[in-house]
Amino acid sequence: MVAPQRILIVEDEPLIAMMLEDFIEILGKQVAGSADCVVDALDLLNKVDVHAAILDVNLRGGEKSWAIADALADRGIPFIFASGGTEESIDQRYRGRSVLMKPFTMDAVSRALDDLATARA
Repeated sequence: MVAPQRILIVEDEPLIAMMLEDFIEILGKQVAGSADCVVDALDLLNKVDVHAAILDVNLRGGEKSWAIADALADRGIPFIFASGGTEESIDQRYRGRSVLMKPFTMDAVSRALDDLATARA
C-alpha cells in the first residue's frame, strides 16, 4: 500500500509544528492542515481530505488528543502519536500504536509514516 500523502498535524508547540510541516514537505507529502487544540483539529477533519495524522499527546491547556484519535479511528484514518513522555502517557485504548518520541528526526517521521501504510495493508 502507498504511504499516506496528506498529513494532519496536531501540535501545540509552534516550532515543533513548523518542523513537522517542513519534514512532511521534504518527504514529498502535503500538510493537510495544522491545529494546536482538539476543537480546531476536529474542525479540520470535517473540512479537509486527510490521509493520516500526527497527534501530539499533550496539547495546550492540559488537553489530550484522545478525541481526535477517536474521530480518526472511526473514519479509518491512520495516525501516529508524538510524545515526550513514556508509553504510559498513551491512553490504554491506543497503546501499541506508533509513537514518535520527542525529539524526533525526519528519518523517524518518514519511517513512522511508511509504517502506517504497512499497517493499513
